[in-house]
Amino acid sequence: MAPSRTIIIAGAGIGGLTAALALAARSFDVIILERETTLQEVGAGLQLSPNASRILIALGLEPLLAPRLVAPDAVNVMSVRAGRQIARIPLADAGQRYGAPYWLLRRPDLQAALLAKVSEHRRIELRLGAPVEDFKTDADSVTVTAHTTDGPRQHTGLALIGADGVWSGVRSRLFPDLRPRFTGRIAWRGTCEAASLPGFDNRYVQLWMGPHAHLVVYPLAEGRQVNLVAVTTGEWDRPGWSEPGDVAEVARAFAAWPDAARRLIGAVESWRRWALFGMPDGGIWGQGRIALLGDAAHAMLPFAAQGAGMAIEDAAVLADILAQDRDVAAALARYRQIRSPRVGRVQRTARRNGEVYHLRGPMALARDQVIGWLGGPALLSRQDWIYGWRR
Repeated sequence: MAPSRTIIIAGAGIGGLTAALALAARSFDVIILERETTLQEVGAGLQLSPNASRILIALGLEPLLAPRLVAPDAVNVMSVRAGRQIARIPLADAGQRYGAPYWLLRRPDLQAALLAKVSEHRRIELRLGAPVEDFKTDADSVTVTAHTTDGPRQHTGLALIGADGVWSGVRSRLFPDLRPRFTGRIAWRGTCEAASLPGFDNRYVQLWMGPHAHLVVYPLAEGRQVNLVAVTTGEWDRPGWSEPGDVAEVARAFAAWPDAARRLIGAVESWRRWALFGMPDGGIWGQGRIALLGDAAHAMLPFAAQGAGMAIEDAAVLADILAQDRDVAAALARYRQIRSPRVGRVQRTARRNGEVYHLRGPMALARDQVIGWLGGPALLSRQDWIYGWRR
């Protein structure tokens, strides 16, 4: 690949693969350097709101994803204090309202679809087992050294995009003193077959709000599976995404919750847990010819269901700006200026959501009354600035 039109991406997760497709669509050549020798996307479920789904549709992903998607009718907001549903946020007409649908899907299905598109694109080269070891820039290019089984190998391009996750090696080389911060929250992830939950309505997402904890439940795989994410407070802060969780510990954390919620939790036979880490509000975006994307730039709490969505947005904006401006450093500076305010607002929204979800006592009563008074349509309107985003 000629360095004059080559962009190097570190990381083949959702953000990195989306960026590769968006850049290739604008006639850039792309080299993706991935640390792992095989790609195994962590996590089970994923919510993609219209701001993200419209980008994937534009990149041609919809035909590959359609057989595996669930488009929910609504989010049912449930209160542990009240023991019942207090609002229903409508999503069935998201396509008409926002110009793109709201999707529920398995992370591995999205990764497989992205990989299929990447593998058929002549401008994209994916190299597995090739972690970025070092990089250096000059006036016209960036040279990246990757470790391979045959020893170090160098690649030269216009820019390096660090899409290598919350523990980004690219970011740590640029800013060795900037590390993700533990948020004091722990997420527990599990799935079960829908058949094990008689009466479960797979048309809806359920959001249960309780004292110091909350639970999100939604269907996957055309409604055949159910994904659960339970969030608690705690001090366990080990890095990683897939630490085995103790079924009994999860059951104890939600022992006082209503029967309906405990039945959902009890249907999961195996849990995985991960400590939730975040980056500063507004993100850390790189410098010069080095840019960061997705969790590498702005890891956030998942309480707005926008982690993947923001990475997908980053990818689209980055490709647009690089295509518009031949001055790469200036283009990447503009990318940072455009993305930082929006990402910062989403980070603050996610953090505030978590605080609201976990209220107790009189504050929980006041929360429930306000949510019930507002109603689902008004609650959806509060998401317009996220879901209705267009680049």
